[in-house]
Order: sequence, then C-alpha cells, then structure tokens
Amino acid sequence: MPMVGVGTWDLEGETVRESVRAALDAGYTHVDTAEGYMNEAEIGETLAEYDRDDLFLTSKVLPKNLGYESVLRACRDSLDRLDTDYLDLYLIHWPNPAISLRETMDAMARLHEEGLVRNVGVSNFSAYQLSAANHVSDVPVAVNQIEFHPWLQRPDLVDYCRESETVVEAAAPLARTEIFGDETVQELAEKHGRSPAQVVLRWAVERDVVVVPKSSSPAHVRENADLFDWELDEADRERLDDADRDAPVYDHPARDWSSDVYGISQ
Repeated sequence: MPMVGVGTWDLEGETVRESVRAALDAGYTHVDTAEGYMNEAEIGETLAEYDRDDLFLTSKVLPKNLGYESVLRACRDSLDRLDTDYLDLYLIHWPNPAISLRETMDAMARLHEEGLVRNVGVSNFSAYQLSAANHVSDVPVAVNQIEFHPWLQRPDLVDYCRESETVVEAAAPLARTEIFGDETVQELAEKHGRSPAQVVLRWAVERDVVVVPKSSSPAHVRENADLFDWELDEADRERLDDADRDAPVYDHPARDWSSDVYGISQ
C-alpha cells in the first residue's frame, strides 16, 4: 500500500479529474474515494487514461448500506462507476450500530473471495469497534482509516492498530488545512524550507502512517508527494508529538443518524 495517496473528499466534476490526473502524473499510484463522495464516475473516467495494474484504488461503502446484500450491491455499483474489475481496498466508511457488524464483514469476505476486493478494512472505527470487526471477520481487517494529525494523535487507537497488524491511514492528515495555522508547524516549515503541509505529512509518514491528503490545486497535489528526500530531526518530531490537543476536525461523537449517510429511521 503506497504511503501517500490522493484524497478526493469534497471534490467533484472537473476539479476531481484535474486533482487525480495531477497526482498520477506526479507519480502517485494511490487514489482514495468513496461512494459517499459522489465522484467515482469522474475518477473512473480519469483512471481509464492510466494502467490499472499500476494503481492502488480504495473506495468505501456508506454506513446506510452495511446490510449483507446492500454491501454487495454497493461494491458492484462502485466498480461500475470506477470502470474497474476490482478494488485494492474496500472500507466500511463509518460504523453503523443499527446493522450487524458480522453481517457486514460476511459480505466483505464474500467480495474478497470473489476477487472484487483485494483487501478489506474499516474507517473511523474506535479500538473497541475494530476489535469487534477483527473478532467476526473471516478475512484480515487490513486498514483503519481514521482522523489523524498533530492535533489528534489517538495513541491508544494507534497502538491497538499496531498490535492487531492493522495499517493506520490518516484521513484529513492536514486537519482540513486548520493545522497550517499552528505556530510549531509554521516554524518547522520555515526551518526546512518546506510548506506546512509537507511538514505535517512528513511527520505522519515518519510515524509509519499512510496519508491521503486532498487538494483542489494540482500544484499542491504535486507538492504533497515531495516527502522522501528530506526528514525531520528528533527535536522537530518531539515538538509535533507535543502538539496533540485531542481535537478532531470532523470525527465528533454526535451523529445525525437520520441523514443520507446513515439513513436510520427512529
């Protein structure tokens, strides 16, 4: 699994096409999307210009679709929109306590058995939820994609992922750009002659966390991949480690259970 991917949340139309094309032309091979992003068709059109065998493609199933048959249907619909025969990684986008996790994981196992997905995983799962998924799944839970950045480092969850051999993947690794205003990030960017985004992404990669930053700017997409010919020193890493505020930008406890994401009626 490539350590850096291009995220596509909140991108659509020609913007997502340009972002993904800029990423692939810059040497990215990892593209992250979801049925809930409503951009799989545009991404599929763009990926058709490249060799599918060279790419690592991730999509996600909405929590309202976590019933057995609806997981199967949602995955096949994503494959059709992306115009591909398989996904390298298929994730449960959010846990849904109203639907049996065993039912969901059984469907994921069938997709894996049929070769439609090469790896299965979860997203936005706590250690407790990931432990349950590991317990009932017939295939390894390869990835937990979580909100992770210097302001939200989640040590207990990350430690459990390591113990269970689950890859930690950072969604919103730049705290949706809010982290750019952090004084430590700004000082380290100036010290290294790098952008704030590069500093934060390099910090995550050095912690062996996969990152999928998104940007609507092709220049920023290219910049976000320029992480591997320089490094932070120990003092830099310690300063960023000390920046933890336990402050999420999107993964808040409250949920709108009746929304189109969950679709849970009272």
